[in-house]
Amino acid sequence: MKKIYLFLLLATVSLASVQSQVLDPVKWSTSIKKISETEYDLISKATIEDKWHLYSQVVPDNGPLPTNLTFEENSAYKLVGKAKESKGHTVHDPVFDMVITFFEHTATFTQRVKLTGDKGTTVKGEVEFMVCDDTRCLPPSYVDLVFKIPAPEKSEEPAVTPENTDNTETTEAITENIENTAAVDTTKNEIVKDTVQTSSEKTLSAAEQNKKQDEKGLWTIFFFAFLSGFAALLTPCVFPMIPMTVSFFTKQSKTRSAGIRNAIIYGISIIVIYVLLGILVSLIFGPQALNALSTNVWFNIIFFVLLVVFAVSFLGAFEIMLPNSWANKVDSQADRGGLIGIFFMALALAIVSFSCTGPIVGTLLVQAAAGGSQVGPIIGMFGFSLAIALPFALFAAFPGWMNSLPKSGGWLNTVKVVLGFLELALAFKFLSNADLVLQLHWLEREVFLAIWIAIFGALALYLFGKIQLPHDSPLTHISVGRLSLGLLVLAFTVYMIPGLWGAPLNLISAFPPPLDYAESPYGVGNSKVGGGIVSNEHQEVPEGAHLLAPHQILAFNDYDKGLAYAKTVGKPVMIDFTGWACVNCRKMEQNVWVDDKVLNMLKNEVVLISLYVDDKRKLEDDEIVESQLKPGKKLKYIGQKWSELQTIKYKTNSQPFYVLMDHNEENLIEPVGYTPDIEEYYGWLQKGVGAFKK
Repeated sequence: MKKIYLFLLLATVSLASVQSQVLDPVKWSTSIKKISETEYDLISKATIEDKWHLYSQVVPDNGPLPTNLTFEENSAYKLVGKAKESKGHTVHDPVFDMVITFFEHTATFTQRVKLTGDKGTTVKGEVEFMVCDDTRCLPPSYVDLVFKIPAPEKSEEPAVTPENTDNTETTEAITENIENTAAVDTTKNEIVKDTVQTSSEKTLSAAEQNKKQDEKGLWTIFFFAFLSGFAALLTPCVFPMIPMTVSFFTKQSKTRSAGIRNAIIYGISIIVIYVLLGILVSLIFGPQALNALSTNVWFNIIFFVLLVVFAVSFLGAFEIMLPNSWANKVDSQADRGGLIGIFFMALALAIVSFSCTGPIVGTLLVQAAAGGSQVGPIIGMFGFSLAIALPFALFAAFPGWMNSLPKSGGWLNTVKVVLGFLELALAFKFLSNADLVLQLHWLEREVFLAIWIAIFGALALYLFGKIQLPHDSPLTHISVGRLSLGLLVLAFTVYMIPGLWGAPLNLISAFPPPLDYAESPYGVGNSKVGGGIVSNEHQEVPEGAHLLAPHQILAFNDYDKGLAYAKTVGKPVMIDFTGWACVNCRKMEQNVWVDDKVLNMLKNEVVLISLYVDDKRKLEDDEIVESQLKPGKKLKYIGQKWSELQTIKYKTNSQPFYVLMDHNEENLIEPVGYTPDIEEYYGWLQKGVGAFKK
């Protein structure tokens, strides 16, 4: 520990060179907007350099570090609600296996306050944030925010006034084309003028990439909603309505063209009804609330309960129905004829068939909302309703096709039951999300897979006719189609079984918990060492160390203990400057460290010391010192100590960052950062270890 603080004491010697190389890709500016005589919006704006991004205020646990704004308590004002943020990009991150919202180029966070007296005041706050690019992440940063609110006075129009630290003047209003913002200088704790310029070509390129990513997510929602619509079409509540409705239009219409026109209007009416439902969900929740639906533990639990209820309904325990009075009132309006009558006929279909379509619609809305996109529910309902509406229009246009339709029968209930099993399996994904966030370890990987194996195994038995449910017709034989589907489900069930012993199950990797969230990442009682499997019982873990999951690498989180152990065993030290919320650190661990030859060197040739720069555990009182990089700031957390050590000694503050050093703490080879090429990283390890052995 003394050596660590020696680095900090020597910081003043090399501070200038350090600051010239330390990355600082985000500049913060503040402004205020008058809402009324007593209410003001405090606007914190982040200007982000190209290729970097910071994260939303709403991020699931065990994900990247969210942006967090705090304000000092003051009797002169009170906070009104929570801080609101501008719209970011919401994507599913495969590394963290969660939905995450992040910002590029700019982001604004707005906190409304209300004055409690007739005097102005100065509001002081702090923003904690983390930024990443495609190859590295920076440790958490803390920036002071200062807002000076003038004394209340009558004003006809609210105005935006940027803040200045000397509070002697205000700047001109910010326009869309010229942004003269106040950038926070974290080393001097003062706000200075700064003009931020960005590259228009890079901005357009990044915007196009994000637009394509968003479009891909919406197309996925549409595709699955469209398939779900066809599935709903094959249920007992909808399928029999096709010949009845088409016959009505063809017989009641004076000409064939009128019948086709009315059927098309009927189909469009169905689409309008369901799309309106999607719009209603989007308007009620809004984009931020929809993102919260995907990340909040209680919403995930509610979704689990809803899907279980829907599944049990489809399996035949009960039916979810809307009040009969609704159907009667709508049906009476359908007799009016004309466009209004056709629309109410479509509404009657939606209400009457709700016992079959309701659970599917509910599941689609849950899934679309979980994507965090405000238009997701609208796209989902459009795809679902389009699949239902198309047959009515097509069969009305070509009545002869009706002869090719299969007759209604017990197979319709079979479709409904299969959907029930699928919804039951999907429900446990939401329960798993909640368990991961709370870290309860109730639904670990083995338990999750055991539940899915049981569900799909029961589905296979049902398809083979070994299980009968309440609304099933007597089954004297099974069709070739049903047998084929049963065999497919059985094969999928068998495929999942090796997952209980550590198989990765790439086909369903997005559903079960990750490998390291398990009773044992490589099967009960086993852990992976080098290229083989050995019992954990024979692993001797020295004091202060632990086995780093999922690769079971012996690792230290304490610098001094790791160095002392390296001297004892005569191996070089590898310092891994990392972070719990570092995306690219996880990429290295999951994609590079897993290689057998790399893993063998990390386990047998070096002593790994992993120093987490975002470790939020507090330092002991006698370890708290003043930051050498930010005069006036105290190092309060363990992660801040490691971040300062990296910045001062190695003149960089990005993660991941790997250092190979000898027992005198001298570098054996030039340190490296994010190195996704396995051969290149392995070569770096070989060269460093070779230098130690000479």
